[in-house]
Amino acid sequence: MGGTMKAVRFHAAKDIRVDEVPIPELKPGWVRLKPAFVGICGSDLHEYEDGPHIIPPKGSPHVMTGEAAPITIGHEFSGVIDQVGEGVTGIEVGDKVAVQPTIYDGGCRACKRGLTNSCDSFGFIGLSGWGGGMGEYTTAPAEYIKKLPKDMDLKIGALIEPLAVAWHAVANSPLKAGDAVLVLGGGPIGLAVVLSLVAKGCKNITVAEISGRRRQFAKDFGAHHVVNPIEEDVVQKTKDLTGGEGVDLCFDAAGVQKAVDFGLESVKARGTFVNIALWGAQRVALNMTHMLFGERKYVATVTYVDGDFEAVIEAVHRGDLKADGMITKVIRPDEVAEEGFKALVEDKENQVKILVDMSKAKEVSTTK
Repeated sequence: MGGTMKAVRFHAAKDIRVDEVPIPELKPGWVRLKPAFVGICGSDLHEYEDGPHIIPPKGSPHVMTGEAAPITIGHEFSGVIDQVGEGVTGIEVGDKVAVQPTIYDGGCRACKRGLTNSCDSFGFIGLSGWGGGMGEYTTAPAEYIKKLPKDMDLKIGALIEPLAVAWHAVANSPLKAGDAVLVLGGGPIGLAVVLSLVAKGCKNITVAEISGRRRQFAKDFGAHHVVNPIEEDVVQKTKDLTGGEGVDLCFDAAGVQKAVDFGLESVKARGTFVNIALWGAQRVALNMTHMLFGERKYVATVTYVDGDFEAVIEAVHRGDLKADGMITKVIRPDEVAEEGFKALVEDKENQVKILVDMSKAKEVSTTK
């Protein structure tokens, strides 16, 4: 195809630019697509504020992609197939798709067990290279492509990735009928956990969140109780709601020490604390005496494995996962820094999921 295109790229912390870059070439076994909508993720925000963290810094390319900053960003995205590479079957030009962006080598000890989310060479399209959703075009291996129903809105298609993170966390937990659950944090992933719990029939969901607007979002999405940890005693509240026992499960989507402290105290004996939060270089402290004498479990979950995207797409299409309320703003590619990242920091009260409309890419100017 040749030629150039517009792409939003990470150069360094606080340095996001719209650049003119070559249109990616199509390889055998890959497809090319035109991204439609791209979600801004908490991990993107970490990169913007004080990265690079996941993004390979200049001079240290990712082992799988061979790329380093500047990187085209965007790993939560939907699009339409533009071209199909040699040897690809089951995917056609014009198909609506979402991209499962986790990069894996397929041959390490984790991948051999089907645990591609724990690959020794783990990375992300949109963070580690191979293009990203914030370009006019991008390419990906055909096995990373997940077809969407023809009648699914492409805005909703861009939510499949964060929903799959939450769906995997719930599916990977010991959740059973009748369990009481505490969710720490009412951001996009915390709210996606609420939606996933509701879809799985959980009848006692409490969300701890300091933002009043996000507590309202949690209620709207199906949480049965909300609590402001600044004004209320979360541990006592969960005991009151569970006959004095505490919750069976706690999902941490907040990633702050205080939340871990009261979250663990809210878990009953032999209950489970599930970490989904991205902590970066920060270390978390655990009250091991509390864990020991209650035989409580602390486990971690990350991204998703094969089958999670498909399960989420089906649940959304059936109407079991009603995620459209997560979208609070749609912006242009040239507004990513000011109306995207800064809004998520400075207007956190009102923002949940901000989408970038890539159909506007041709209208914007590149950074000079």
